[in-house]
Amino acid sequence: MATYFERPLILGIETSCDDTACAVVDGVGRVLASVVSSQNVVHRPFGGVVPEIASREHLSNWPAVSAQALEEAGLAMRDVDAVAATRGPGLVGCLLVGLSVGRAIAFGLERSFHGIHHLEGHLYSPFLSPHGRPAEDLPGHFLGLVISGGHTSLLDVSAGRVRSLVETRDDAMGEVFDKVGKRLGMPFPQGPLVDELAEKGIASPVAF
Repeated sequence: MATYFERPLILGIETSCDDTACAVVDGVGRVLASVVSSQNVVHRPFGGVVPEIASREHLSNWPAVSAQALEEAGLAMRDVDAVAATRGPGLVGCLLVGLSVGRAIAFGLERSFHGIHHLEGHLYSPFLSPHGRPAEDLPGHFLGLVISGGHTSLLDVSAGRVRSLVETRDDAMGEVFDKVGKRLGMPFPQGPLVDELAEKGIASPVAF
């Protein structure tokens, strides 16, 4: 439970793919609570994320996830000053769930609502501090490399403006891991298993 925080208190919602996430962050970037609900078990029989199922799971998971986040932060929904939700990129149906929930909460509480580009969230997340400490000061200019399940991009950030320098043309590194793992017969999610195999692999060249 948070014992100290600074306004504004922001409720964050993330539903861009198959994880339902909710966080509470205060005005100096202190993470008061962060809760994630995974859908791995639901999608495992299909070998990958099924968008329609993911959307429905977000609807089912949201009440418990948000309740746990608020409880861990020691707050009630009425204490929130603003609401933010991922607006993209991501699976359309999944994004709609988070955006609809976020807008409804903001409307009901008469609070401001903010749609967030989730790659920018990746870029700024390293500056957040664990254990309830304030966020680090953002540098005026930096380069960010985003390597996630669905995106691989090198981005230039200057004075809060983000510009893409280069990105993969047709697939992301994370998806390649998953696809290779699926071809090898590994269960979903395959990426971490491929990564684990690579750690145990033979470093010397293989002659074909």
